[in-house]
Amino acid sequence: MPNRGPELLALYDHALPEVYGYLLRRCSDSPTAEDLTAETFLAAAAMVRNGKEADLNVPWLIGVARHKLVDHWRRQERQQRNLVLISTDTEVDDPWDATLDAMRAQEVLAELGPHHQSALTLRYLDGLSVPDTAAALNRTVHATEALLVRAKRAYRNAYERSEGDE
Repeated sequence: MPNRGPELLALYDHALPEVYGYLLRRCSDSPTAEDLTAETFLAAAAMVRNGKEADLNVPWLIGVARHKLVDHWRRQERQQRNLVLISTDTEVDDPWDATLDAMRAQEVLAELGPHHQSALTLRYLDGLSVPDTAAALNRTVHATEALLVRAKRAYRNAYERSEGDE
């Protein structure tokens, strides 16, 4: 199997502005476009490293970027849907209140440590089972269950503190 690393590096130098521009025009948020550009090139490198046949050219990379963008939109949609479902479980007189609750829930989640954020996001926003969450986090099921208990407690405490701030 030939080493295609130099070919991929040359493509990176040539295609980076085009891939980034493609993503920026579609998500209109430069940090997200930067993250998705990095994910695109990491996925391309993984494909080359794993020996998958691919034409190393800009249209191929744009196709990979398109898949990464669709995955991003799906994650966002899933998060919004789950937050709306959480918000609408309680009776709300004004739909704007539900939106504000969802936004506060996201802000509280962002305040938590990365290990709590990832566990709660995978389990409750992405809907993974505990064993799947454990596999994604590279932990045992029992360790993941304990982490989820601690993460939910930390989330609840942070959420209650944010209520007191209002």
